[in-house]
Amino acid sequence: MVTMEIFGLALDENNKSPIIILKGEEGGRVLPIWIGAMEAMAISMALNEVPFPRPMTHDLLLNVIRDLGGAVVRIEVTDIEEGTFFAEIVVDTQGGTRRIDSRPSDAIALAVRVKCPILVGEEVLEAAGVPLQEGESVIKTEDAEKWMEELNKLSEDDTKYKM
Repeated sequence: MVTMEIFGLALDENNKSPIIILKGEEGGRVLPIWIGAMEAMAISMALNEVPFPRPMTHDLLLNVIRDLGGAVVRIEVTDIEEGTFFAEIVVDTQGGTRRIDSRPSDAIALAVRVKCPILVGEEVLEAAGVPLQEGESVIKTEDAEKWMEELNKLSEDDTKYKM
């Protein structure tokens, strides 16, 4: 497994779907993962630490895990099949470690909230990783407030993807 961080967000030029870009510490390769507009919004809100009066879906899931005595320790992007990524949320509980099947976007939304590591299988990175291209239109995480502007231009119907 390779430890990666959120490098930024891009929009697919063809269908305007959000793409989360993960980057490893070595910096040579990035992993683009196409996600839905709602998941991109959830990640952006967490990165920007936007407070809500009531829990959003990912906050609710995190509250349930914590209230049941668990702790999210990391997320792992474990596989890619026919263009669909698979991930697991790794939770420590009093009864041992549990692995919860998840879409990568939901797992990453949780990882941002708890500030836990994001790991990617080497086979996944080899199959779907690409060299980092200079000059690509990527909104980096330190410019996360720009995500909201771009995401607000999208509608969920415009960004269909496989689940």
